[in-house]
Amino acid sequence: MNILVIGSGGREHAIAWKLALSPAKPNIYCAPGNPGTAGLGSNLTLPDSSPAAYLAAAESIQADLTVVGPERPLVDGVVDLFHSHGKLIIGPTASAARIEGSKVFCKSFFERHALPTAAARKFTSRAEARPHLSSLGYPVVLKTDGLAAGKGVIIAANETEALAALQALPEAPLLLEEFLTGEEVSFIVYVKDGRAIPLEATQDHKTIHDGDQGPNTGGMGAYCDGRILNAQQTALIMDTVIEPTTAGMSADGHPYSGFLYAGLMMTSEGPKLLEYNARLGDPETQALMHRMDSDLLATLLDGATPTWKPDPSICVVLAAHGYPATPRTGDLIHGLGSTACEVFHAGTKATPQGIVTAGGRVLGVTGRGPTLEAARANTYRELANISFDGMQYRTDIGAKGLKRW
Repeated sequence: MNILVIGSGGREHAIAWKLALSPAKPNIYCAPGNPGTAGLGSNLTLPDSSPAAYLAAAESIQADLTVVGPERPLVDGVVDLFHSHGKLIIGPTASAARIEGSKVFCKSFFERHALPTAAARKFTSRAEARPHLSSLGYPVVLKTDGLAAGKGVIIAANETEALAALQALPEAPLLLEEFLTGEEVSFIVYVKDGRAIPLEATQDHKTIHDGDQGPNTGGMGAYCDGRILNAQQTALIMDTVIEPTTAGMSADGHPYSGFLYAGLMMTSEGPKLLEYNARLGDPETQALMHRMDSDLLATLLDGATPTWKPDPSICVVLAAHGYPATPRTGDLIHGLGSTACEVFHAGTKATPQGIVTAGGRVLGVTGRGPTLEAARANTYRELANISFDGMQYRTDIGAKGLKRW
C-alpha cells in the first residue's frame, strides 16, 4: 500500500512515523517532506504547492491513500481535486475547510447554530474596528480573518495594546472577541462518514516564553494526558460542541470529513469554542501520535476507535534564533542521534555539512513517562543532548498539568 503525506513540518513527520508503524507495512511518501521523513520512506520534490502538484505526486507513486497535514492545501481545494479524480484523501473539502480558513465564517457558523462561544463583533477593516476596541471590555481578543499559521490572534490587556495589535494585524476583516478565562484545551476528532471519533485531549502552549508570556507562535509544545478531560467533560463536548458542528456543517451544505480540531476554553459555564482548525494540530499531533497505542491506518480507513498508552506524552519544540519574528536559518544542529526520545523534524534541511535549521520551529522532541512528571523529566533530559546556535525552548511544557493533579 502506498501512502502520501502532504506537508513538511513536525506534524507531518509524526503522521508519517505513526503510519510507518502500521501492521500493514505501507510504503510512505511525503510531499515535500523533510530530513526526518526521508528516514521513513521517500520525499517527493514538487514544482510548487498547488493542489495540482500534490495530485501529480500522488499519481506518480500510485498512492492508495493521501493524508493532508497543513491547512493551506485544504483551503486551496486539494481534497476537491483528488475527489474529482477518484483518489482517496483524508481531509475536508474547500467549502468545509472555511471553518478554519475564515474566522468570520467560523464565528458566524457558531452564532447561527447556537454553539457555545465568546461574544464577538465583526469588522471589515482596521479603521472600522478602531472606535470599538473597548466595546467588549479588556482584555480583548483580536483575530484576523484569514490563515495566519497560528499567529493571527492577539490578546490586548488595555487600549494601548489593542491599538498596537490592530496595527500589527493585516488589513482584512477581523474579529473582536470577549476574553474568556479557564483552561484551554485542544480537542481533536476524526470525522468519517458523518461519525466523529474523539482523540485524546491535549494542551498546547502558544506563546514563546515560559509562563505564557511573549508573542504567540505556532505552538511551543504540547502534552497529552488522559486526565486533561474526564469522561463527563468529553461527553459534554461531544454533545454540545462536536455533534452540533458536524450536523450544522451538513445542514449548511458543507458536510465535514477528516480531522477537526476544536480549540476550547473550559470555563466555569462549561466548554466554549475559541476556534476550529480543519486538520490536526501542530505540535499536538506529535504528542498524540507518540501516545496512540492502536493503528492509525485502521482509524483512517475503517473508523476504528483509537486506543491510548497509559503513559502521558510531551512534545517540546526547539525553535530558531529570532522566532517568531524573523527566524534565522542555516545553523548546524548537533546531537540528533544522541537522544532516546523521538525527534520530529519541522524546520530542518539536509546539507553536506549536516542537518541545519530551515524554519522557525525546528524540532519537536517527544517522549513519554509513567507519570506526567516523569514524561517531562525524560523529555527535558534527552533534549539537552541537542543543540544549535540560538536554540530557544520553553521549560514549562506540561507544568500546568502538574499544578492541576
